Amino acid sequence: MARARKSKLQREQVKGLKHLRQITSLLRRLHADATARDKAHNRRLFYDEYAGLVLLAMFSPAIDSLRGIQQASEMPKVRKLLGCSRASLGSLSEAARVFDPDLLLEVIAELGQELAPLAKDPRLKDVAGTLTLCDGTLLKALPRLAESMWKHSRSGDVMHGWRMHTQFELDRHVPTEVRLTPYRCQGDEPAVLLRSLQPGRCYVMDRGYFSYGLFNGIVQTGSDYVCRVKKTIGVIELIEQRDLTADARAAGVVRDRVVRAGSTPDKRADHPLRLVEVRVQVRPRGARGEGKPQLPPRTEVLLIATNLLDVPAELIALIYRYRWTVELFFRFFKQILGCRHLISDDPGGITIQCYCAVIACMLLQLWTGRKPDKAMHRMVNFYLCGWASEDDVLAWLSKPDNTGVKLRAKDALWKKLGY
Repeated sequence: MARARKSKLQREQVKGLKHLRQITSLLRRLHADATARDKAHNRRLFYDEYAGLVLLAMFSPAIDSLRGIQQASEMPKVRKLLGCSRASLGSLSEAARVFDPDLLLEVIAELGQELAPLAKDPRLKDVAGTLTLCDGTLLKALPRLAESMWKHSRSGDVMHGWRMHTQFELDRHVPTEVRLTPYRCQGDEPAVLLRSLQPGRCYVMDRGYFSYGLFNGIVQTGSDYVCRVKKTIGVIELIEQRDLTADARAAGVVRDRVVRAGSTPDKRADHPLRLVEVRVQVRPRGARGEGKPQLPPRTEVLLIATNLLDVPAELIALIYRYRWTVELFFRFFKQILGCRHLISDDPGGITIQCYCAVIACMLLQLWTGRKPDKAMHRMVNFYLCGWASEDDVLAWLSKPDNTGVKLRAKDALWKKLGY
């Protein structure tokens, strides 16, 4: 059965243009990129205009494809704001291969300086470095060759796409570093992170980042790390077995020790390694396409490695628990900002789309002063669709956040019931 044809984008569906004026001045620095190769001087679509159109798609629910972006470029008020002319599908497709994605990093860095830290967990006040959550996610794309559709991994996943490596700052609740690699380079997370280390941070990672070379590089850079590791880490010498406090036991910590670890001289930590074992309750993932897990919750012991020797064990467990915040960002990135659908199959175009999504997250926080989430995006969509006024949005933003009160009341109820 043929798919229903989408109706053409209407002028009144393009909303929220005035909120993009804040970013247009920053994007002007991109205007001259790739103009040297234009010997005939007939280029009509420039980098700042292309980036503005991609950003517009993330703030207007009606623009959900490359053709939607092309239709939006026909609107007079869009052309007036971005200073662009009507863009053809060919120009938009070529832009992904012509413009340099790394130039957007300058815009991200300047916006990042304007972001103020959000409310921080008071229990983490003793952690000196900026908590930076590191992880990657798969961006699937339509294969260019039909034969590649038959290539799948053992788990049934398609083997065509790109992996987005992200560094996410917990305090400001925005990503600060995004890198793209081919999907087939799975397992290169430590190497990608090693090339972009910065001092004064505390990198929080999952098992896929376990590498003694990465650990040594982080310490040499002047940063710290908290990383879940495999239980076969290879302890070669016990330096100290630490006693557990009541707070550590309450947090689920069952063992705390400082060791020297590594199997061979070239695969060994050049500093004392602290191993904290934490007992947690794990809920197994559901089958693909199903919302409910297949098995009941089970108890597991996680092994967490760190070079933080003076931080209490319960805080090490808390730091790793916050690592899952980056997973919530990936969900927001794909489902709310619309990046599950890629407007290009070229690595450069996908990188530009990813960087524009990072800019969109920063703009949301700058406009509202709160971390971006689904409820905020829903309210912004109501405003962009004309269903809510500015007063409605301001009233919603001014509502007190009772999340902590509700969670404490829920925990007290469970304790009262004996759980």
